[in-house]
Amino acid sequence: MTRPATHIWRLLKWGRTLARHGALRGIERDPNTPPPVKRLARIARFGTIQPREPDYAGAFQAIGPAAIKLGQTLATRPDLVGEDAAQNLLGLQDSLAPVPFAQIEAAMEAAFGQPLDTLFQSIEPDPVGAASIAQVHRGVTIDGRTVAIKVLRPGIRERFARDIQTYEWAAAHLEAMGTGEVRRLRPALTIANFKRWTLRELDLRREAASASELSEAMRGTPRYMIPQVDWDRTNGRVMTIEWIDGTKISRTEELIAQGHDLPDLAERLVLAFLKQAISYGYFHADMHQGNLFVKPDGTIAAIDFGIMGRIDRQARQWLAEILYGLTTGDYRRVAEIHFEAQYVPSHHSVDEFATALRAVGEPMRGKPVSELSVGQMLDGLFAITRDFDMQTQPHLLLLQKTMVMVEGIATQLNPKINMWDVSAPFVREWIRDELGPEAALADRIREDTETLLRVPALIRRLEEMYPPRGGAPEPPPLPEIELIGERRKRDRGWFGYLVAALGGGGLAWLAAAQGWIG
Repeated sequence: MTRPATHIWRLLKWGRTLARHGALRGIERDPNTPPPVKRLARIARFGTIQPREPDYAGAFQAIGPAAIKLGQTLATRPDLVGEDAAQNLLGLQDSLAPVPFAQIEAAMEAAFGQPLDTLFQSIEPDPVGAASIAQVHRGVTIDGRTVAIKVLRPGIRERFARDIQTYEWAAAHLEAMGTGEVRRLRPALTIANFKRWTLRELDLRREAASASELSEAMRGTPRYMIPQVDWDRTNGRVMTIEWIDGTKISRTEELIAQGHDLPDLAERLVLAFLKQAISYGYFHADMHQGNLFVKPDGTIAAIDFGIMGRIDRQARQWLAEILYGLTTGDYRRVAEIHFEAQYVPSHHSVDEFATALRAVGEPMRGKPVSELSVGQMLDGLFAITRDFDMQTQPHLLLLQKTMVMVEGIATQLNPKINMWDVSAPFVREWIRDELGPEAALADRIREDTETLLRVPALIRRLEEMYPPRGGAPEPPPLPEIELIGERRKRDRGWFGYLVAALGGGGLAWLAAAQGWIG
């Protein structure tokens, strides 16, 4: 168990780095920051020279790998860190100096338990990418296939475990000593979700499984692909997948020179995301520009599946209705869904919340198509959460982050694209298929069938509680015979009452005769 003094020392050290980048100023000025946290911030910045404009991304980059991942998570929480900090953190680059290849080679041999030349013909020593958790090398397998080999940085699991312990400790204390506003923002739950996402990234077998699952889900999507996993060369610390020959989707000039239709790419990217999130409820949640490539035939290829999002069917229905309601201006229905989903406490007014949503949606509806933005919509929704005591919904954080990412890439490809115009037909069709009369009837048939199929198991459990009679004939009724012990006990009871009554009466007569009572 890590001692509190160790946690405080780490926080002071990180706080000093934040202070040198001017990133503590907002914490000290926020009226919701608990006084002990403000005092710790003042101690951390003592003697530092702060820049005029805070650089939150630079601060997290300087602190280290776990902080980089935490910063990327906080970029989805403008309600928690503020608009300026969230915008700055969106530019946080998950890149570090690469680990020397000798260390990577030793780590791979230890992970596989055999020499690398039994698995690969060659591995390029210079990585094609080096991030906070792992780095990627290009290699050729012994059967001649070109692959991408992702290897965890040596010691990264232990470092993350140590830092996350301090994040948990700090979040728990912040929530305990904070105001109602701090508790509403649920910092401890934010860190708990961050820990879950990070542990998934630190096990490359799970990332490989995510790639495989998403590949199956998107198999019928034209010109969208997920690289195949080489399971024979994959374990918890090393993942080997198909090599993608293509151009990064951010290099628009190269894509134009290659003859690609950028508006078509943008639309297909948006629809692929909607298909993942709404149709399947399982989506690539790290869709930044470095993780998307365009192959020579125009196929969009996604890589890096360490961060994935999952939404259950009910939440997807609510999400689709919310998106469709905002595009059509049906704010009353959007408000009702928020209350049905219990995103807004029931003591608030549905009508008042609908009016607040109208204040978010109507300004965007009156603007030209090129100025409409999902990001603006999300910012507006964040602005009204405080007034209606809306707690953070962790299962939607990754979705919000990914929606903003996808819109940013799509806008770069086609500045005139309108996310609403692209998504509305898809969402409308999905709602018709999933929530229409035919879907309701199909759901009822499925539920009733499942209920009927459970009846035999229910009967078996009843028979276990009340087993059937055996093969012997039913015995005849037996007479009730009073046992000796019971009769003696009963007679002794009446005799005792009689003796007590006579004794009590005699004592009373004697006392009266002697004049003791009268």
